[in-house]
Amino acid sequence: METMEDVVIVGAGIAGLATAVALKRVGVRALVLERSEGLRATGAALTLFPNAWLALDALGVSHKLTPIYAPTSMGYVTNVSAGDVQQVLFRVANTGGDGQGIRTIHRKALLEALAEELPVDSIQFSSKLAVIENEEQGGASIVVIHLEDGTPIRSKVLIGCDGVNSVVARWLGLAEPVHSGRAAVRGLAVFPQGHGFKQEVHPFVDVGKRAGFIPLNDRELYWFLTYNGDKMAGEPEQIQKHVEKFPSTYLDVVRHADLSTLTWAPLMFRQPWGIIFGKLSTGNVTVAGDAMHPMTPDLGQGGGASLEDAVVLGRHIGNSVINNGGLIVPGDMAKAIDDYVKERRWRAAFLVTGSYLAGWVQLGGDKWWMKFLRDGIFYKYLFGRISGLVHKDCGKLPAMSFGDMDHSSKKD
Repeated sequence: METMEDVVIVGAGIAGLATAVALKRVGVRALVLERSEGLRATGAALTLFPNAWLALDALGVSHKLTPIYAPTSMGYVTNVSAGDVQQVLFRVANTGGDGQGIRTIHRKALLEALAEELPVDSIQFSSKLAVIENEEQGGASIVVIHLEDGTPIRSKVLIGCDGVNSVVARWLGLAEPVHSGRAAVRGLAVFPQGHGFKQEVHPFVDVGKRAGFIPLNDRELYWFLTYNGDKMAGEPEQIQKHVEKFPSTYLDVVRHADLSTLTWAPLMFRQPWGIIFGKLSTGNVTVAGDAMHPMTPDLGQGGGASLEDAVVLGRHIGNSVINNGGLIVPGDMAKAIDDYVKERRWRAAFLVTGSYLAGWVQLGGDKWWMKFLRDGIFYKYLFGRISGLVHKDCGKLPAMSFGDMDHSSKKD
């Protein structure tokens, strides 16, 4: 059965669900297509910085998460080779979403908090996108999506939130993401009787490797290992070999790993000039989240940038709909999407660049010139400026000036 939708979002990850929530807040119903059978919790946990909490405030969901997860304001960085330990304090403002600080949360908890805000029929699971086409209908451009099972769906707007290997990004003509030369292992460590650590982050830096852990609650810790190369498939024995020179505190965390949460992945990113000069939209089609700006995790901004995208996109689409009396007007919608791209393009490129440089410098090795770059230039002059990126306020969603709308699917 063919349906006509106002907005179709491909992907029910952080970007997809957050965008659907943002659109709901401005009175636009979106259908979310997800290829998996349920919500994906890959990645186990993620750290959300002040910019992410400001976005979650705008989406109206931050209050669900902040009572559960404590903020982190301090950390201890251990240089494994030298044996030095340095205390690090995180700058946190006292107002607005900045007051939420830096919190590490379960990825699944974030997805569920967002999904709970949507009508039960908003997410269509086991829906694999096969073909995208454009057609003219009554002088307006309509996107026709064909699923792998043959189901066609027509939509006035298509938003690709389908991750690093985005079908929508490929259709737009964006260059494929490239390998950073690094890979990462992530997981949860479970201590049934309690782990005993304070709410502090513990990073460890070695030649070509960076690792760390941070509490999620009294019994669970999120831990990670990032390293140069990609010749490890995430097997416990190989992980143990990579970290055998690390301090005993970290080794004990790894030994308590819940293997069901273990993930391994090469770290991919879209080259910044591909974001600056690439075709991030065409007419009524665009991308958000990792589909637009996959980045390495070294600034912890993948999730935060996706939440920012959702609010900015919701704001521009919402203003267009409100200004047109609750209607999606194709020409005006294309301008709204173009304005979203203009607002996000440089921000996304800076985050990708900052993340890559932060990882490259910290994993650069112990040659004298790398130490000079890291300690004499990066940490002294650049790191503070890059870290300032995490205090960005993406703005609010527009207030609706008319009654709630239910833009439900209409059968042709």
